[in-house]
Amino acid sequence: MAETGGTTRTVLVATAANGLIAVAKGVAAVLTGSAALLAETLHSVADTANEVLLFVGLRRSERRVDPEHPFGWGQERYFWSLLAAVGIFVVGGVASVYEGVRALREPEPLGSVWPGVAVLVLSAALEGWSWRTARRELSGDAARRRMSRRRFMQVSSDPAATTVYLEDSAALVGIALALSALLLHAATGDAVWDGLASILIGLLLVAVAFVLVRRNQALLVDTSAPQPLVDDLRRVVGAHGWVREVPALSAVWIGPRRLLVVVDVRVDPEGPAAGLVQDVARLREELLHRPYVARAEVTPVP
Repeated sequence: MAETGGTTRTVLVATAANGLIAVAKGVAAVLTGSAALLAETLHSVADTANEVLLFVGLRRSERRVDPEHPFGWGQERYFWSLLAAVGIFVVGGVASVYEGVRALREPEPLGSVWPGVAVLVLSAALEGWSWRTARRELSGDAARRRMSRRRFMQVSSDPAATTVYLEDSAALVGIALALSALLLHAATGDAVWDGLASILIGLLLVAVAFVLVRRNQALLVDTSAPQPLVDDLRRVVGAHGWVREVPALSAVWIGPRRLLVVVDVRVDPEGPAAGLVQDVARLREELLHRPYVARAEVTPVP
């Protein structure tokens, strides 16, 4: 599927970018002694590990249906994305706040400034590359659904691209904070800027992790599809002449871009049974040809 390929590409780009950035920031943190740069190193290490978790989720979610998993493995992606969000919180957020508090209590002199500045500028370019890739994928998917990018991120059934986009957005803000702290520390000789920037970076990551945890939690408990999509499915069912009414229609995500649709249709109780069986079969096939519908069950009720 093209959309799955786009998500995989986004995750791989983010993994490559964050891996290079983590190494560069680590070297710069040692050379400068900057707490903010150390916080950014932890941030990039967490991001790299999280991209690996996202990739694992992508691969595992594509396994074939089997008797023990009749609806497939799609929710594997939500589980691994949830682990990635927890990783952002613990490794990136909490560790950065701790390092910031330590820097405020035990300030250290600043070493060479310019290697840190050079690394942060290079990191911004690499993060921008990854951020742009994720943004392009989200914007394309949102345009196909006729939604704003923000609204699409709130209701999307695929958390991978959203996770990369929010991680990279936080990373760009974090780089700006670290660069500002490094320059202010060099100009004033006051290490408080490093500590404050590290704490702010940590709090930013905690906020991003909170948003991602909530979304993946919702998807893991079978969140309903967006109302416009449910309304569209209801129109498809109601357009059949033999359907008098649609008293119940449920559509829940069982994986990225995979809906389970369960419909009750009110029919004429005196109609021919053979014709009804054929009508139900045709309706079910039509639903299965709709984008996102992986499984459809139609139950006639008198």
